Amino acid sequence: MAGLSAPASEGDRFANWPRAAAMAALVGFAVLLALAAITAPKAAKPVAVRTTITNEALSEIRAKDKDLLLYKAIAERVGAGDNYYEAATEEQRTRNYPVRPGLAVRLPTLALLTGWLGNGGMIALGVALALGVFVAWWRRFGTEPGASGHRAIPMLLLVIGTGLALKPQYLYQHEVWAGLLLALSFGLHRPGKWLGAWLAAALALAIREHALPFVLLAGALAAWRRDWREALAWAALVGLFAAGVALHLAEVSQYVLPSDRPSPPWLVFRGLEGWTSNIVGSSILWRLPPELAAVVALLPLIGWAGWRSSAGLFGTLLHAGYGAFFMLAGRENNFYWALIVIPTWFVGLAFMPRALMTLTKAALGKT
Repeated sequence: MAGLSAPASEGDRFANWPRAAAMAALVGFAVLLALAAITAPKAAKPVAVRTTITNEALSEIRAKDKDLLLYKAIAERVGAGDNYYEAATEEQRTRNYPVRPGLAVRLPTLALLTGWLGNGGMIALGVALALGVFVAWWRRFGTEPGASGHRAIPMLLLVIGTGLALKPQYLYQHEVWAGLLLALSFGLHRPGKWLGAWLAAALALAIREHALPFVLLAGALAAWRRDWREALAWAALVGLFAAGVALHLAEVSQYVLPSDRPSPPWLVFRGLEGWTSNIVGSSILWRLPPELAAVVALLPLIGWAGWRSSAGLFGTLLHAGYGAFFMLAGRENNFYWALIVIPTWFVGLAFMPRALMTLTKAALGKT
């Protein structure tokens, strides 16, 4: 990581910061990391790491996989010719999943695609998508200040984040596909060159509505740059999404029964624990002690914030924004929502040492 520290001013947002501002930033980061450690959930490690699998442990493993089994069953029925909405509502009802409100039933895109391509086709598509992400980011790192010529470490972190998401057992997980598509969109985007990024984000949004904050951010930054053509394109995508969701909800309503129970609320205000536990639960960080894992989960944000580039600005706002979302929304068992940002989340670690070193020098008056 030392290679990314020179020259200090290139791609370094904190270079030449006033001493008071640098000190305030250091204190702010320290407080955030301390709070992360204090609020870290003291959850036990997943049963999958136990050396002896008892019947009780096996039941727990199966329970953790029931979401994937549900989506697999729906996709298989769609592949056999069943109507998606009939299959989804029946399977969710049979497995004691809520179908109210309508968004408790996932958008049909992934099930339709899986039913059409089959498991083999989806695996091939996933590999191709991951390769596309790597190529897009290799090119982007080559053109961004502070990363050009030092692409090995951020690329390795990108591969780790993408590899965590792209596992055969997660083939039916909507957030995995949406996350890979958003990573592709992020890697493809350049100010003034956004069509490929728009298409990738549109596919992500068609799979999982949780991609909407990405689209809103892209549109807001385009407007901030006064690129009205791009801003209008992102706004049009939001409009298309709203129309698609309206049609989706109308279709779901045709299959809802008066006896169907509603879903528990998603707006549960879990605070900082919601942010860190989602990142930890969706990555290899669960192998670490909870307090340490919670701290490491937030370290990439420092690197993103310190990377002075268009990618650094977008990445900072994107990951901090989703972090705020995880603090406000999502129950404990919705930790996998973080998969939508995991592919790019850890890239910030590549720029963290330089950011902390520059802030420390500025705070000590040595810059």
